[in-house]
Amino acid sequence: MANLTPEDQPQVAAPVPVGHTVIQGYLKTLDNSPGVYRMLDRESRVLYVGKARNLRARVSNYARPSGHSGRIARMISMTASMMFLTTRTETEALLLEQNLIKQLKPKFNVLLRDDKSFPNILVTGDHAFPQIKKHRGAKKQKGAYYGPFASAGAVNRTLNQLQRVFLLRNCTDAMFDSRTRPCLQYQIKRCSGPCVGLIDKDAYAQTVKDAEKFLTGKSIDIQARLAAEMQAASEAMEFERAAALRDRIRAMTSVQTAQGINPKNVHEADIVALHLEQGQACVQVFFIRAGQNWGNRDFYPRVGADVDAAEVLEAFLGQFYDTKEPPRQLILSNEIENPDLMAEALSQKRGRKVELLVPQRGEKAELVDSALRNARESLARKMAESATQAKLLRGLAEAFELSEVPQRIEVYDNSHIQGTNAVGGMIVAGPDGFMKNSYRKFNIKGDDLTPGDDFGMMKEVLHRRFKRLLSEDPDRAKGMWPDLLLIDGGAGQVSAVAEIMREHGVEDIPMVGVAKGVDRDAGKEEFHRVGQRPFALRHNDPVLYFVQRMRDEAHRFAIGTHRAKRAKANMKNPLDDIAGVGAARKRALLAHFGSAKAVARANLADLKAVEGVSEGLAQKVYDYFHDQ
Repeated sequence: MANLTPEDQPQVAAPVPVGHTVIQGYLKTLDNSPGVYRMLDRESRVLYVGKARNLRARVSNYARPSGHSGRIARMISMTASMMFLTTRTETEALLLEQNLIKQLKPKFNVLLRDDKSFPNILVTGDHAFPQIKKHRGAKKQKGAYYGPFASAGAVNRTLNQLQRVFLLRNCTDAMFDSRTRPCLQYQIKRCSGPCVGLIDKDAYAQTVKDAEKFLTGKSIDIQARLAAEMQAASEAMEFERAAALRDRIRAMTSVQTAQGINPKNVHEADIVALHLEQGQACVQVFFIRAGQNWGNRDFYPRVGADVDAAEVLEAFLGQFYDTKEPPRQLILSNEIENPDLMAEALSQKRGRKVELLVPQRGEKAELVDSALRNARESLARKMAESATQAKLLRGLAEAFELSEVPQRIEVYDNSHIQGTNAVGGMIVAGPDGFMKNSYRKFNIKGDDLTPGDDFGMMKEVLHRRFKRLLSEDPDRAKGMWPDLLLIDGGAGQVSAVAEIMREHGVEDIPMVGVAKGVDRDAGKEEFHRVGQRPFALRHNDPVLYFVQRMRDEAHRFAIGTHRAKRAKANMKNPLDDIAGVGAARKRALLAHFGSAKAVARANLADLKAVEGVSEGLAQKVYDYFHDQ
């Protein structure tokens, strides 16, 4: 046997070094500037994002071989490289740090997982008779915004009572302009009927002003005035008017008394309370605005077993207010690591002073105690639910013979009526229950599909899903890939989905079809897998109920999406498809003819007679309907 020369020897790549010695190598390149650092593993995945007043001093702490907590020691042992970005001030570093944490979701950072926007109440400012409505998202529409409210339910309850008290309209401008008689809202005494002139502009403006006073906490004067008007109406024997005023006063009182926490001396603040237990955390936030409690929400940030309350609460505040305007005061249950720095950063964001308080006594301390009790109870409920969910996931793995307990289950269903307005729905479940921010809807686009072809629709949905996954996360490193697919259907659906999975090379993902079984009765479901005989679970098996619940949630989501699409299609006005017919001309045509059908039947001479409609546009409208 010939001897191999050194050049012929197989080359084995040296392992990438990791640990505190790697970190130590960066010290000679750093100065004392403030900034943000990132720690990365061998695959260049971000492990941790941190800020520092002095980058060199902070990194030198990580370069020590001992003296770290278990979490930090594990992080250092995985660190293969670091990245640095200097800033002018430590405040800039704090803001940049929290922004990067939200973007990169590092493994060793405290992470706020639920960061949805909160709804507001909007009193519009671009109409002679302003509308009051719920608003979520960017504040682009002209008007006055009041909030945030903790949930859509909190907004709806307040709006419901405000309409009873102030009788402001909630209809759209288009509906307002097209009314010829009062709508149901007027009949049930929720609107004053400005659309048909039942209240003049000045009187309506006064009710708007009263509603805005109430939403800013100045309700005592309004109640006193309404009480005086009720007394005067009673003395004048206008008993119907007096009764209506009495109902308005009661509605106003019910808004104030149905809020649970009712602060007396706190006008504008968020009460933020943290409870830590067994490596899990719950943060309860109460929104106090205009001296009223506008609801509360609980959050469950991702934390490690050895993080302390100060670190968790500071990380929560930085990420929570990254996209939200902070109030004047934050009333906290715990001190944070850098209170002055956080107050400065939030003050810069708000444009005026934000104060951080950790009260020890008095009303504010009582408010914190109440929020803390809610946090403790919410976490206890979640931990109990998580234990149950973990048991069900283990049972599911056993029932379907999975190699591992699934952490992400995707369930698919379609909805349509004889092939029209077809949509596909995907819901996601995991250790924390339904993951609603991961739900997806698919508008079925296949032009070559036979109407009602469920197999073809499911194939299109899964094709688009896997195409996107392969594009966005080809290495399956971002937690976007399912561990189990559940398909609503039997052998046919399973075969169709298996074909798509083969095309994309993802046959390693377990997939099960859930069919109704005998007589399509719940409890007699059959489960189908590729190349295996169908099987069923015991009628009273908790895993069966779990699968039924997931399938029903997918069905609910798909049907709801389909109904929304169908309603939108039904409400669409054919005038919207005519080039050159904008909102003003559409309004003029509808006001002249009364309906889109009447416009379609109109002759050319009548169309030309509409104010604001040119001869050319009239011809275009006429040709659109008569060519079709």
